[in-house]
Amino acid sequence: MTQQESKQIAITILQQLGGNKFAVMTGARHMAFDADGSLSFRLPAGKINYVKITLNSLDLYDVEYRYCKITMKKCVNDLIHESKGLYFDMLRGDFERVTGLRTSLTEVYA
Repeated sequence: MTQQESKQIAITILQQLGGNKFAVMTGARHMAFDADGSLSFRLPAGKINYVKITLNSLDLYDVEYRYCKITMKKCVNDLIHESKGLYFDMLRGDFERVTGLRTSLTEVYA
């Protein structure tokens, strides 16, 4: 997979979550894409502050919800919840259910 293809997959994932409205509603920041076609971003401080969404070989999504904290003495990177095999229209509901954050003002996806 080329870098351009990976970037396009990450952009598509963000659009499926709600695009800029999603980022504003959840406070998501530091969005990045990886060579495997995944989108990752940070959330404001809370139980879950890092999310990574990956497109798997079955054309479904795997989502990792983590708590990450780096200090001078240690690095905490705990997996809080993992969802596998989600269709694109299940992403918002899963995100809202696990994080407790709303992704839009008008619709409820949980």
